[in-house]
Amino acid sequence: MPFRPRLFDFVRPAIFTLDSETGHRLAITTLKALPTRGARSSLAQPGRLAIKIAGLDFPNPVGVAAGFDKDAEVPDALLGLGFGFTEVGSITPLPQAGNPKPRLFRLVEDKAVINRMGFNNAGAQAALERLNARQGRPGIVGINIGANKDSDDRVADYAKMARMMTPLASYLAVNISSPNTPGLRALQDEAALTGLIDAVIEARAAAGGTELPPIFLKVAPDLEPADIDAIARIALDKGLDALIVSNTTVSRPQLSSHHSGEAGGLSGAPLRSLALERLRDFRKATGGAIPLIGVGGIASADHAWERIRAGASLIQLYSAMVYHGPGLGARIADGLERLMRRDGYASIAEAVGSE
Repeated sequence: MPFRPRLFDFVRPAIFTLDSETGHRLAITTLKALPTRGARSSLAQPGRLAIKIAGLDFPNPVGVAAGFDKDAEVPDALLGLGFGFTEVGSITPLPQAGNPKPRLFRLVEDKAVINRMGFNNAGAQAALERLNARQGRPGIVGINIGANKDSDDRVADYAKMARMMTPLASYLAVNISSPNTPGLRALQDEAALTGLIDAVIEARAAAGGTELPPIFLKVAPDLEPADIDAIARIALDKGLDALIVSNTTVSRPQLSSHHSGEAGGLSGAPLRSLALERLRDFRKATGGAIPLIGVGGIASADHAWERIRAGASLIQLYSAMVYHGPGLGARIADGLERLMRRDGYASIAEAVGSE
């Protein structure tokens, strides 16, 4: 069994006495201290939860969403905790500080988070050095790529990132759905998206190599039906390998926390129903012809199972770990196996879209 981080049961109260961003930094530092050598071998063992997507063999469908490990500091620690995969980033060509602090808020009463981080990261070169250092280690590590806020040519930024990260990525995740970089979501418009995807595909090919990583596209939950149809059509036409549904929302359902009025993207429990609805929309729009990755408000095996039966081949977590610790991934994987047995499925793949 994977290592269960009981240390976090003791660390979490201390983290919650700190502001959110300092607490997150402490979580990353703690993960760096966790032993992973023995746990990592469990990743190679096939089982009932294994699923093949975009040519990649996932040992289980539970992953870590981008935003938790922005600078690729702890991918192996997260894999060692029992996650089936992890996604680092978003990473931009040049380092950037992101938006002014405070920019990350816990909405404890709502089991939610609001962030307006703004793609803060140490840049591509720093991430490359860390990712190069882990070459040869097992586990699926996706790289989420973005553009610098002050870039004169954001499409060129994505192309540069695709070219740089192709040799090191299990998959590339093209993030055009963050609400915290002004104008970024405009790249979801049909003409802009077509040009962007063409540039990323061309840059991936230019990077060379015999095995090119699949390309996933991360979309927003705040889309109109026409946008969903257009994105689905482009994804199918361009041969994208998966859609990640979805990023944070700029909408505001009824919330209880005093931070509810903060600007930024909302994630966690209040996003759950919207993210599920959007997943079903993309399942219908694509006719099940492209794999979907469900993200947003997933905090239990039941939530994950609902997302899988609605059409997700994989699921990702982030905000729920703020409240339940990084051991949540392994607990959800265990719960999924029980739910599979209960409902008579021999594999996760059989359950995808079965609702």
